[in-house]
Amino acid sequence: MAEQEKNIGIAKDVTQLIGNTPLVYLNNVVHGCLARIAVKLESMGPCCSVKDRIAYSMITTAEEQGLIKPGETVLIEHSSGNTGIGLAFIAAIKGYKLIIVMPASMSFERRVVLLAFGVHLVLTDPAKGFQGAAQKAEEIRDKTPNSYIFQQAENPANPRIHYESTGPEIWKQTNGKIDAFVSAVGTGGTITGAGKFLKEKNPNIKVYGVEPAESAVLSGGKPGPHGIQGIGAGFIPDVLDLNLLDEVIQVSSEEAIDTAKLLPLKEGLLVGISSGAAAAAAIRIAKRSENAGKLIVVIFPSCGERYLSTVLFESFRKEAENMAIEN
Repeated sequence: MAEQEKNIGIAKDVTQLIGNTPLVYLNNVVHGCLARIAVKLESMGPCCSVKDRIAYSMITTAEEQGLIKPGETVLIEHSSGNTGIGLAFIAAIKGYKLIIVMPASMSFERRVVLLAFGVHLVLTDPAKGFQGAAQKAEEIRDKTPNSYIFQQAENPANPRIHYESTGPEIWKQTNGKIDAFVSAVGTGGTITGAGKFLKEKNPNIKVYGVEPAESAVLSGGKPGPHGIQGIGAGFIPDVLDLNLLDEVIQVSSEEAIDTAKLLPLKEGLLVGISSGAAAAAAIRIAKRSENAGKLIVVIFPSCGERYLSTVLFESFRKEAENMAIEN
């Protein structure tokens, strides 16, 4: 019976469904593009974001190192939401208590999803940004016995999982024909891990980071408020390897939102604001003459349903609220 179950296509638990997300071409928003653009849909993961990968990596690595134990250790992390949600579903399976600290400016959907997974959620002042949430998480850790904080922006398990999974998946899915890789930068784990793997396979592959124009820290600018949730933390994360980046593309919040609105209407892809930023950057790159005939792969980090309460869907939300009932 055990051997029979081993050979059927049923996952042991939901963590076995992390990764192996599909690639699909953009077809209808690429007018004027000379290169092809394929997007990797991380929304197809168990909890609908790229952060499922690092959550699993950070938890399993800490367990292997004897730093945490199910049912005993209290897990803590500061997050803009998606890492917290990734940690939440795995903590639920394994039997951990989890405390997530998140800026109050993040979408309402994130709060609801975290609470649904049994998370103890702490909200912080949006004006203090990601670093304010990080400081609060450290305060909670210092007051909580037998606790552990992951520090995703410093944790080597973050980029490592992208080196071990995301990069190899892209290489295999494109049959090694990828010419450029585009990723919006939050903690920097995705672009560092996957970018490192791809450049080791082919040093000629160009790696492009994407950041908010209003907080262009990677480009040497000052941190500032912006509307692209999940990226542009306002500092350069420790796990980010800037040497891997051939160029950083700045995208305004307005352009990111406009592009994200266009994707469901033209491509049937309901994605978040950071996906809009990544798509906008990729379209710019694809219009350059030197990229004619090349293949650009872009990470779409999350699903649009996590942003229904935000400015991204404000016009549709108002329309839905004001709809009349027909007899």
